[in-house]
Amino acid sequence: MNTDLQTQKLLDFIDASPSPWHAVENIVGQLHAFGFEALDETAPWALQAGGRHYVVRDGSSIIAFVLGQQPLSASGFKIVGAHTDSPGLRIKPNPVNWLDSFVRLGVEIYGGPILATFADRDLSLAGRISHKTPQGQIANTLVRFDQALLRLPNLAIHLNRGVNDDGLKLHKQNELPLLLTRWTEEQLPPDYFFKLLQEQAGITGQQILAWDLAVYDTQPGAFWGINQEFYTDSQLDNLASCHAALAALLDGAVLDHENTQVCAFFDHEEIGSESHKGAAGSFLSDILSRIALATQTGQQAYLQALARSIMVSADMAHAYHPNFPLAYEPEHKVIVNNGPVIKVNANRRYSSESGSEALFANWCQESGVPYQYYSHRCDLPCGSTIGPIVSAKLGIRCVDVGNPMWAMHSIRESAGVLDHNYMISVLKRFFCDP
Repeated sequence: MNTDLQTQKLLDFIDASPSPWHAVENIVGQLHAFGFEALDETAPWALQAGGRHYVVRDGSSIIAFVLGQQPLSASGFKIVGAHTDSPGLRIKPNPVNWLDSFVRLGVEIYGGPILATFADRDLSLAGRISHKTPQGQIANTLVRFDQALLRLPNLAIHLNRGVNDDGLKLHKQNELPLLLTRWTEEQLPPDYFFKLLQEQAGITGQQILAWDLAVYDTQPGAFWGINQEFYTDSQLDNLASCHAALAALLDGAVLDHENTQVCAFFDHEEIGSESHKGAAGSFLSDILSRIALATQTGQQAYLQALARSIMVSADMAHAYHPNFPLAYEPEHKVIVNNGPVIKVNANRRYSSESGSEALFANWCQESGVPYQYYSHRCDLPCGSTIGPIVSAKLGIRCVDVGNPMWAMHSIRESAGVLDHNYMISVLKRFFCDP
């Protein structure tokens, strides 16, 4: 199997997107290449059938849509939802501390990362800086350090004899600060870190007021396996789903279809989605309402549109790991490169129900794509997605799906080349469903 073009594009997308703000910036770049135009939530909208538009909220959530030829009341909305954030480490507001002449940066844990995987990696910083311009305005600038800037060195096994028996356990307050440099306090100016950010962002002389800075792994994505049938990178959960949805939306047949198609990519899924730009906020409902208003769709017709709408919540799924067979429900071992996974949970941790499951299975069959079902072990707590949140908030049918992957929430995750193409194919079919 040759390294796959779409999967290579995915790896390039992830490597150019070390933070949710960078991911949205790169999505915007792809949308512009296909004639999409930005809409401002603070301005009135004028929309025409066939129009291609997007809205960004606070830099790290984005909704893109193509307005179909059919009235909304007749077609509803075809929505794919995913999220731009990934678990990891974020830099604290006052991060710099000195200890025995070493300069360290304090971090907070974002979401539920596998902390041990951050040890001994070539780490750096990326995100956005909020600063005051010389004119007194508040502006946001993206920043990224390409070089390995930080490290979390492991303690030698001679000093931690039980690490292979007990696993690597890191004290969340005392043992997670990242090493930056060695300097005496007399040599290091108090605003050292601010100046470092200013120079990297190209805003020298402007006052930094705040930041959202993520720690990321500088190692690029790669293919692996004897036939290069697998791929690995950071943030597969969930930039792989964002990329698949975007690739499907930007297909020529999809763009010209009479349906109204929506891609909604939210920040803050990994911490519960409770924010003004998260899936539990008003972002999606606001945009759908604005589309209805701008197309002179009345309230009754808008409610008809919602009743006809369906959403695919695309998030990654737990692939069967042969080294840990007891971690899985015996009859629901989903296999890498065996197709997308329909995720089912009776307690509504996933939004799938038999009607929406059947629809997705049928789209797979019509696309020539294999599919699988996943159910969590009953003696383990099950994770959740944006699916149940959006489905309940809008009152629309939803199905939770995702591609199987290994090492979810590690800084280095893996998945299958075939599955990425399978997901793009079935999402194209979904967008064009009558």
